[in-house]
Amino acid sequence: MAAHLKKRVYEEFSKVVQIPHEEAPAKKLRLSKPSKSAALHIDLCKATNPTDALQYLLQFARKPVEAESVEGVIRILLEHYYKETDNSVRLKIASLLGLLSKTHSFSPDCIVDDAINTLSNEKSHQVLAQLLDTLLVIGTQLPESPAVRLRLIEVACKHLSDTYFGVRNKCLQLLGCLGMVDTPLTKDNEGPSTSLGGVRDVQSIISDYFSDQDPRVRTAAIKAMLQLHERGMKINQIIYEQACRLLSDDYEQVRSAAVQMVWVLSQLYPESIVPIPSSNEEIRLVDDAFGKISHMVSDGSWMVRVQAAKTLGSMLQVSPHFLEQTLDKKLMSDLRRKRTAHERAKELFASGEFSSGRKWADDAPKEKLDTNTVNLIASGACGAFVHGLEDEMFEVRIAAVEALCQLARSSPSFAEKCLDFLVDMFNDEIEEVRLQSIHVLRQISTHITLREDQLDTVLAVLEDSSRDIREALHELLCYTNVSTKECIQLALLELLKNLNKYPTDRNSVWKCLKFLGSRHPTLVLPVVPELLSTHPYFDTPEPDMDDPAYIAVLVLVFNAATSCPTMPALFSDHTFRHYAYLRDSLSHLVPPLRLPGRKQVYSLDSVDSDCGSGSVESAQLFLLQSLNRVSTIQNLETPGAQDLLDLTIRDLRRLGELQTELAGAADFCATYLRCQLLLMKALQEKLWNMAVPLCLKQNVMATAAAQQILEETYKLEFLYSGLESRQVATVHHVRLQAKALQLILMARSRQGLDPLISSCEKFLQEVESFQRLFQTERPHLQDSFVDKLLDVMPRLSSCKPVEMVKILQTTLRQSGLLQLKLPEQIHQATATIIEPTGESDNPLRFTSGLVVALDIDATLEHVQDPQNTVKVQVLYPDGQSHVIHPKPGDFRKPGPDRHRLITQVYLSHTAWTEPSQIEVRLLLAYSSSSGSLSSASNNKPAWSDSIDTLPPAEGAVEGTIPFSKPVKVYIMPKPARR
Repeated sequence: MAAHLKKRVYEEFSKVVQIPHEEAPAKKLRLSKPSKSAALHIDLCKATNPTDALQYLLQFARKPVEAESVEGVIRILLEHYYKETDNSVRLKIASLLGLLSKTHSFSPDCIVDDAINTLSNEKSHQVLAQLLDTLLVIGTQLPESPAVRLRLIEVACKHLSDTYFGVRNKCLQLLGCLGMVDTPLTKDNEGPSTSLGGVRDVQSIISDYFSDQDPRVRTAAIKAMLQLHERGMKINQIIYEQACRLLSDDYEQVRSAAVQMVWVLSQLYPESIVPIPSSNEEIRLVDDAFGKISHMVSDGSWMVRVQAAKTLGSMLQVSPHFLEQTLDKKLMSDLRRKRTAHERAKELFASGEFSSGRKWADDAPKEKLDTNTVNLIASGACGAFVHGLEDEMFEVRIAAVEALCQLARSSPSFAEKCLDFLVDMFNDEIEEVRLQSIHVLRQISTHITLREDQLDTVLAVLEDSSRDIREALHELLCYTNVSTKECIQLALLELLKNLNKYPTDRNSVWKCLKFLGSRHPTLVLPVVPELLSTHPYFDTPEPDMDDPAYIAVLVLVFNAATSCPTMPALFSDHTFRHYAYLRDSLSHLVPPLRLPGRKQVYSLDSVDSDCGSGSVESAQLFLLQSLNRVSTIQNLETPGAQDLLDLTIRDLRRLGELQTELAGAADFCATYLRCQLLLMKALQEKLWNMAVPLCLKQNVMATAAAQQILEETYKLEFLYSGLESRQVATVHHVRLQAKALQLILMARSRQGLDPLISSCEKFLQEVESFQRLFQTERPHLQDSFVDKLLDVMPRLSSCKPVEMVKILQTTLRQSGLLQLKLPEQIHQATATIIEPTGESDNPLRFTSGLVVALDIDATLEHVQDPQNTVKVQVLYPDGQSHVIHPKPGDFRKPGPDRHRLITQVYLSHTAWTEPSQIEVRLLLAYSSSSGSLSSASNNKPAWSDSIDTLPPAEGAVEGTIPFSKPVKVYIMPKPARR
């Protein structure tokens, strides 16, 4: 009992005093990176022989170095440079000094003195050349420092007398990249051709080495002079004579550089007068240079011939008679200097001889040339383009064809004269030459008209097995003028033969005949009765409308009829019916016609043509009004707002169908409003005011809506081009709303705490990424969902997941519609599959287990980088799906923002009991990290060329977007025979 009372007393009178614990100040940790210079010093000290030291330096070159560590690393390298005796190690150290000087945010002015001092005691020529290369890198990194530049130039001048060609090359390169024309230079050790200690400019010093004994130094001297020109310094005209002498050098590198030098001077001083050697005649410098470069088209080196032919194409200021001489191997009379009759009479009078009259016509002028005749152009330059087009190397022939194109585009008379030569190139043995000749003739087609014999040679190319050649020729015929109606008949006959031999060329042939008819209505008119097989007295049978050849004839005739009002009178009754049919089915090939007595056919066409011209502005106004009307849905109740969005989406999609110019902008707006409509339906009151078990169906619908919104945002970002930063920010804003909705639905479904925590952390990272990427667009996001989130970001980062979900739910339901601001032009990436057409009922049969090739021909519009993003999907009836990535060579680019995909897809499957359809469509691949990856790769350290490629970003979303209508193809895998 006493013990019990004692215990109670202690319980009543004892008290616990809790002393508040003073928080110890948090220790601040400073993260320090290991010193690169110290590690390098330790490694080099461990090296026992030059091989080990070289190995350590090679390993060091593969690692990135921060800008703040570069100077320390360079000091360590210089210290070991002075200690090292092996040339190969010193050479590597000198190379590393140059690479480190390119490091971003590092200014190499602090190491200029040390780099220059290393030259004084260096005995190895190779190391000396590498050190001069390092000084060149330093000089280019310090363009705003004239003192450093002047010192480096003086160093280069000092070492120009070195016996090693590599040192002289680097010195000349340094003079070309850093030299200044207006700064006099003093050469301490000049060659024997100049006075010692003379004060001269950089051009005269470089030109001294045009006659160096080593051809590599002569080449470097010419390139250094060209570098001065590229930097904006005007080269002196006195260099021209030296450059012309170098055209006959024994080494092709020198001759190639001299061709470029002569061309530069001809562009700088085209109207200057230069004398012709061994005569009193003078001609323009550009004409003289043209003749000398034309002579180089017959050079012994094919690389020089290519360079000379390309250079000729850019000499547009040359005189016409010099230009025309390049097409004739015989010297024309107007490029020959002959003595006049007055000069011959004067010479005869001076000699004291007169005609005696005993010999008939002994004083008549003679055309025979003597040794005093002066040629204004070298005989080897005559027929330069003829030589180039007949060259044994196809590279020279292509260069000659391209040069002819450039000159012919600026001279219509020259275009007519070179037409026969270009047409002859259509028979070249190399496909690339033939294709280039066709493209060239297409570019100068506005200046020429083909004769019948020329057209016959051109049309012979339609027999070519290459599809690219045939389609290029079809395009050429679209823009070519012909001279007679026989030419029209000949072209039509050959095109119909082409259509019969290659049925896949159908669309290209039809398009060709469309332009051929619209360009030659007066030539088509006389042959219409023959083409349509009409007779003035007798009825002729009605042709088959399923015949592609008959459709081709009608396309030619109907397009010619647009400019020839008398032509419809020659049509028969079935021709008018066929016109109505083709006008509906092939409206892009058949134009609207004013047909007599058939107003019902014309009325719709006239309305379309009248409305087409002035409706773009009204359609654009309607688009802006629709977006402004949608911005008022904040004031409407939920059902009314949804109805308004539905109607607006319907109007915008219809607008995109009617106006192709605004199709991209209208579809973009409709897709964006579709996302807002799905979000509005998912956030309706009934879903959030009930317990989860009571609204499972609504919860599933909201989950599907969030997923659909995400897919639509990827379409908005990657399927449309021309978006500005503001539109991309708006799309990412909708994507964040969809991800917030997914997070809320995950919390309501009670899937577990761990997945919810990781999802919350990921969402916060995405919000921070949005803030970092679109900080400049924050003023345009006032009162939006993201704007409110960023205001409560500190609270979100510290609260529990459940509280964070509540904040997100409240913010999401209170945020309004973010108004969309359209940029100047938006284009939607589209694809149209031309082949297969999907119209054939005959199945493609093949043995099961083997493969069959399916030809794919598609046109792509406004697709960025199709070689990496476009894929072909084949969907089989059993649900299997194959995705094929076409080869880069399968893509052609016929025009700006247009691509052509011509490829083959290999199909294979097990045996089927009956034929069935497969679906073929084109997909556009995307990656949400492509933009960040490309920017990160651009920030790769410049000094290291061996850094591994960056890994893909974490959480990068990759997917595909269908952007073509599916085409169904019948196939039938047959069982294998045993």
